[in-house]
Amino acid sequence: MDSLSIKQARKLVLVSQRVHRENDFGGGSTGLLNAIEHLAYIQIDTISVVERAHHHTLWNRVKNYSPVLLSEALARQDVFEYWSHAAAYLPMRDYRFSLPRKQAYLNGDRHWFEKNAKQMGYVKDRIRAEGELGAKDFDQKRNNRNHAWGGLKPAKMALEQLFMQGEIMVSRRHNFQKVFDLTERVLPDYVDQTMPTELEFCDHLIFRFLTANGIGTPNEIAYLRRGAKPMISARCLTLLHEKRLIQLTVAGKAYYALPDFETTLAKRLSQQAVKILSPFDNLLIQRQRMRDLFQFDYQIECYVTARKRMYGYFVLPILRGQAFIGRMDAKIDRKTKLMTVHNLFFESQEDSEYKEQLEEALMPFLHFNQGNELRIDRISISADRT
Repeated sequence: MDSLSIKQARKLVLVSQRVHRENDFGGGSTGLLNAIEHLAYIQIDTISVVERAHHHTLWNRVKNYSPVLLSEALARQDVFEYWSHAAAYLPMRDYRFSLPRKQAYLNGDRHWFEKNAKQMGYVKDRIRAEGELGAKDFDQKRNNRNHAWGGLKPAKMALEQLFMQGEIMVSRRHNFQKVFDLTERVLPDYVDQTMPTELEFCDHLIFRFLTANGIGTPNEIAYLRRGAKPMISARCLTLLHEKRLIQLTVAGKAYYALPDFETTLAKRLSQQAVKILSPFDNLLIQRQRMRDLFQFDYQIECYVTARKRMYGYFVLPILRGQAFIGRMDAKIDRKTKLMTVHNLFFESQEDSEYKEQLEEALMPFLHFNQGNELRIDRISISADRT
């Protein structure tokens, strides 16, 4: 079994993620689609203290990215919304691999909400008769707020259940709210709708992950996919025997990789470029992986109470070359166009020497967020907080 140094492993991951290779995907709608097809998904997030995570992730990889490109791609049916490990934009070419999850919800093997056949029929009939509709188009009282689903409208629950089991799709978003239509009216005729076999599904997960991430373990490949790890583990062993995968060790831990990984590893990668990343960036989403490969211990703190936060509400990791040098808690005021960095933390005193490079990276990020003024309230060293 070959081995990689930590430095080599980091480079392989970053080149595969194309974080520092802005010209790889190109620009405009072509660059957008190339990026989503390569990465396999872009996670959608609702938090908007800075530009939303899906736009932020694409902006870091697609030259001259603008949020309107994603709306246009959805309208052109180049991409669709569904569930990866979380809510995501997925390439339309991978539509058939969403079918096993949809079938499980349809069969009742899995549950999103408790099914209400009458309510679901009513919602679907209205969409069929009136065209695309969103939750706001249904004038209903909310459920009791003590209800397990937090007082959602019955129609909202029906829409989400129909969406998860594949009977309706998101046709567009209006003010970030999902608008749905019947699947047969959204899905292009050319899309393959055959149910993948278990073997095909495993191969899809394995090869998509390794293409986008360079190296991976079965646990990482099956991330948040209930019950998938045993079949992924077994399939990886078969692919290894067939020489369609290889194994590498990094710091004593075994990973799978594609046989041509050396070609990827040979590509050039900037050692100085600074990137301000979303907490939901594809590179970062698996926190244990970041600890193992980058020695970067990151936790998003918007889901914990304020008094328990170490760094802030929505802290953005800062990558320089192959190492994370800091994190910052930032917020854009869309009325005044002022971006405030409440707290800027460098990982070490040595990392703080890159302050000037970070300030250069902050200006494009400010403009991406449609801001015209930047204020940094506080700078400190993360190590001082441990």
